Amino acid sequence: MYDEKDLIYSPLQQKYTADGKTVEVFIYRLPDSGWTLEIVDQYDNSTVYDGEFATDQEAFDLFLEEVASEGIEAMIGPAPGL
Repeated sequence: MYDEKDLIYSPLQQKYTADGKTVEVFIYRLPDSGWTLEIVDQYDNSTVYDGEFATDQEAFDLFLEEVASEGIEAMIGPAPGL
């Protein structure tokens, strides 16, 4: 059984800023699984993408495609209390 200390983090994870807005891109996996993509905004809203990715680059590329097509605002949830 694995727990959080067993997570492998991608060197591609980072803070990403566009149009004056910043999100954190987390890409990680367990030893025997595919890569997971998670986006966390400035309000600590978290979006975890369904499914697993074969590579960390594939996960990051999807993130970049979504920012290009929908804008970074689409990745930012409501402020606390709203």
